[in-house]
This record gives sequence, structure tokens and C-alpha cells, in this order.
Amino acid sequence: MTKKTNPADKVEQWPIERLVPYARNSRTHSDAQVAQIAASIKEWGFTTAVLVDEQGGLIAGHGRLMAARKLGMAQVPVMVAAGWTDAQKRAYIISDNKLALNAGWDNELLSLELAELEGLGFDVELTGFSGDEIKALQPPDFEPGTEEDQGKLDQLDPKWIACPHCGKEFDAREV
Repeated sequence: MTKKTNPADKVEQWPIERLVPYARNSRTHSDAQVAQIAASIKEWGFTTAVLVDEQGGLIAGHGRLMAARKLGMAQVPVMVAAGWTDAQKRAYIISDNKLALNAGWDNELLSLELAELEGLGFDVELTGFSGDEIKALQPPDFEPGTEEDQGKLDQLDPKWIACPHCGKEFDAREV
């Protein structure tokens, strides 16, 4: 039985001009997202090599390559997927992006991590989350109601009220 090669076993530095993006790549990258990737590369370096075939055809890392060009990099780290069929390369181009999208977030832990990073003075927008997204992760800041608030609830007709934070409706008579 022959051992299947693993592209991640060897990372090489290749000149950017040698890399050829896949013309039918269905994954899109806005200018804003490429700027985010570029900021990430500036902060942490090039942490994930692009994946190419033996001829330099890009299989994974189109956004990273665009960011590298934006930064004026002359070369990037690559892994070579040697011996892959055309079908394997084309399918991986799709699966590499889709499989990442299938993951979820533990919003409570994410919120905690981002808040702690922010407390350390780190620019949390480097994580890819916008300020609005980060704010939406924070639990609402509820303050206890007053007697006046209760009086307003008692006067409601119909008796359904909506939470101003989540929009869920409640029967005011049961609250």
C-alpha cells in the first residue's frame, strides 16, 4: 500500500508571479475582506500557506494571495498538492471554503474572549469581527424596572409587550 502524500508535510517559498489563481473560483473576496486578510498578515505574518498544484495553479488561498499582492510581497509560503486529479483540485477549491462555513460559534465564549482581548488593549477588529458584530455579542444591559414602569405595563391593551432588545413578545399579565 502506498502512502498518500500530505501537502502540509512541506512548505516552500514561491514567487507570487509563479501562482495562477483558479479562474472559476466561486468564492468571492471583497476589497474590505482582502484588507482584513492583509491586516492579519501584517499582525501575525503569513500563518497559513496557500495550496497549489505542481504547475502553480492555486487551489486554496485566493484571498491570502490577493492580500499578499496588496502588501507588495514578492513571495508566499506554498504547499504543493502533488498528483491530485483535476476533479480533486476543483472539488477541494469548493470544500476548503464551504467546510469552514459549516462551523458555528459559541457566542458566550466568543464574547468573553473578545472582551478580554479588548481589555488587554488588543484591536479586536483584527479578528475579522466588526464593531457592530462584537457589540451584538454582548448581553443586553437590563436595569430593574420601577413602580412607574409596572404601572405602564398594567395599562397596556392589548396585554402583549415586546422586549426592546430581542423583540420577543410576552403576555404582560404573566410577566
